[in-house]
Amino acid sequence: MAAVDRQMGGKIMILCIGNVLTPAELEEIISQLKTAEFVDGKLTAGWHARLVKHNTQLKKGNTSETLTQRVSAALKRNPVFQMAVRPKAIRSPLFSRYDVGMSYGTHVDNAVMGEGELMRSDVSFTLFLNPPSEYDGGELVMETTQGDQAFKLDAGAMIVYPSTTLHRVEPVTRGVRWVVVSWVQSLVREASDREILFDLDTARHRLFEQQGKTAEFDLLSKSLANLLRKWAEV
Repeated sequence: MAAVDRQMGGKIMILCIGNVLTPAELEEIISQLKTAEFVDGKLTAGWHARLVKHNTQLKKGNTSETLTQRVSAALKRNPVFQMAVRPKAIRSPLFSRYDVGMSYGTHVDNAVMGEGELMRSDVSFTLFLNPPSEYDGGELVMETTQGDQAFKLDAGAMIVYPSTTLHRVEPVTRGVRWVVVSWVQSLVREASDREILFDLDTARHRLFEQQGKTAEFDLLSKSLANLLRKWAEV
C-alpha cells in the first residue's frame, strides 16, 4: 500500500499519505497552474472564514476541469485514502495558491456544502503540489487538545483529517505554496467508526501479504464487511 504516517491529536486521527500524485502528474499540474487565471479565495469561503482567508484559487474553466479529473483519478486509485475515508461524495477540489504574505486564519470547514445537491463534510484533505523547500511558512496547523500540530508535506503527499477540526495556514514568507483542498462525505459518518474500519482493513491487508488467504483473514474480512454493513449510509 501507499506510504502512510498516522498521528493522533487528542481524539483526532490525522493521516499523512505519501505519493498520491506521481512526479509526472505534479509537473503537469504545476505547469498548467502557473499559466492559469486565479481569483480571490474569499469567493468560496463561508461568511466567517472569509474574514481570515487570504489566498487565490484557480478560476473555474477548462483547466480546472482537466486538473480535477487528474486529482479525482489519483484519489480513486489510492488504497489508503479509500480505506481511511470511505468516500461517498467528494466536493470538486480547489486549487489554491499562497503568495508571500498570504495565509488562512483559524477556521472550521462548513458542515454542509454545495448548492442544490448538498453534501455533509466529514473529512477534509490538503494535497501538497510543490516541495517545502520552495517556500517558507505556509504550514497547515491543526488545533488539537494536545496543542497545535503543524504539517508541511512533500510534493504529492496528502493530509487527511476530520472536518470538525479547527485549523489554519500560517503566512507564507518566501516563495509560493501550491495545494489542492477538498471535502468528503463518507459512507461512515462517525470518525471513530471509520478508524475501527481502517484498523481492521489495514490488519487484514498485512495478514494477506504475509500469509495469504487464511481462516484468520476470512474472519477479519467478515467482521469488516459486517461493521461496514452496520454503519454505512448509502
